[in-house]
Amino acid sequence: MKGGTTREIHFNDAAVAKLTPHLAPDKRLLLTFEDGVGPYSQHAMIHMQVQFTINVIPDSDDATDYDVDLPSNLGPVGIKGYSQEDLDEHLSLKYVPNMSIFTLSGDGGDIDDNVQFIDFTES
Repeated sequence: MKGGTTREIHFNDAAVAKLTPHLAPDKRLLLTFEDGVGPYSQHAMIHMQVQFTINVIPDSDDATDYDVDLPSNLGPVGIKGYSQEDLDEHLSLKYVPNMSIFTLSGDGGDIDDNVQFIDFTES
């Protein structure tokens, strides 16, 4: 990782409660930079803001685009290594129940105030 630092992500209690029912040993958690690259990235929208989604995928699925794992209180979170350019060293993913949204922030403030959640293991 650049600068020899280790990035990490912390999920608040509400995010843990929201995501835990979707997690299992045969599933993997991803933080996807929405640039249209890879099978779990939705098509990139034409705008100037940084956009992320939090995804759950089967552990057996190909996730070679997610070449870096960030440590978290929910276990490793896969990211596309080059997306680190848009991420601070200390990240926080919060679920805001009254608004039903996730927000991603870092040392410098908000990164994405409307992170969508997609569980690719559900049919």
